[in-house]
Amino acid sequence: MSEVLALDCVVIGGGVVGLAVGRELAMAGRDVVVLEAEPMTGCITSSRNSEVIHAGLYYPTGSLKAELCVAGRQKLYDYCRDRHIPHKRCGKLVVASNEAEVAYLEKLLKQAEANGVDDCRLIDSAELACLEPHIAGFAALVSPSTGIIDSHRLMEAYIADIEAHGGSVVLNSPVLGGELLADAVRLSIGGRDPVEIEAKLVVNAAGLSAWTISEGMLGLDCKTIPERHYAKGCYFSLTGRAPAERLIYPVPETGGLGVHLTLDLAGQARFGPDVEWVETIDYDVDPHRAEKFYGAIRRYWPNLPDGALQPAYSGMRPKVAGPNGGGAGDFVIQGPEATGHPAYAALYGIESPGLTASLAIAGRVARLASR
Repeated sequence: MSEVLALDCVVIGGGVVGLAVGRELAMAGRDVVVLEAEPMTGCITSSRNSEVIHAGLYYPTGSLKAELCVAGRQKLYDYCRDRHIPHKRCGKLVVASNEAEVAYLEKLLKQAEANGVDDCRLIDSAELACLEPHIAGFAALVSPSTGIIDSHRLMEAYIADIEAHGGSVVLNSPVLGGELLADAVRLSIGGRDPVEIEAKLVVNAAGLSAWTISEGMLGLDCKTIPERHYAKGCYFSLTGRAPAERLIYPVPETGGLGVHLTLDLAGQARFGPDVEWVETIDYDVDPHRAEKFYGAIRRYWPNLPDGALQPAYSGMRPKVAGPNGGGAGDFVIQGPEATGHPAYAALYGIESPGLTASLAIAGRVARLASR
């Protein structure tokens, strides 16, 4: 039998949340190794999203999404400023395309205020036309604290912090299985140099693969693993100039926030994501889905030209609630008490606003693991 490598902390998953958790633990003085199955960090869910810094408007008051988004948003803006990470507090508008949807905006404003988001306001169609002349609507909710970020530069900064505090990130290291021991977790790691490791703390932050990792963990009570659902979202890029300076969102749909206009830091516009509930993971973008995009976008940008949309990319949302359960679901963040084992923590359903909340999520995981 090969020698077992003894470690202090192992974080499974090198996406933005796994890296944030690794950073938090390393800065707390733990000896941390982040394991990433892919050849590079952040190349799955963390690189297939809108790169939006969310304000925290939509989530039920008292939910982890609401709490950690609002707390994480300010932490993230401060971190970006201190570390010179490219970002922009561009703001966003949630647009009511008809009179009936205005009631939703009023409800959303109250929800935002209950969550601690205190800078939103409602505007009428005349002020909307002044702010964004190409955008049409009966009214809109203005969210000044919404922004955009270079997620790859953010992850590079997290990695730099991990390494500066003695930790490491190891690529091409898939977790093939594990076992819960009395006070440690043993993991079988594949790749070019397979190895058995034993850690005093393992944090499963594997995103889409979090369920699979836990299902392969001998000794873990399967009742601690929540439901698993996948919601695929496609994006289309715009050929030509962006019609707005702010992000433009419609009234949300089941499982997502609707096909919205987002901008990258160069000002290029893209639209998405839509919502397609799927059983398996694939990232193909069907060009025919553009037909529905044109209809959805023209509700708030009537002059979208024919032929202006091109397939861009797609992403998968890891969810703990499916369409029959409303499609929302909260973050599931289990410390050792919730998993039932002193050395194992697990995160499930870390979808949007996971990037925004990454620093706050990491702080919560570190607190739970230290109890």
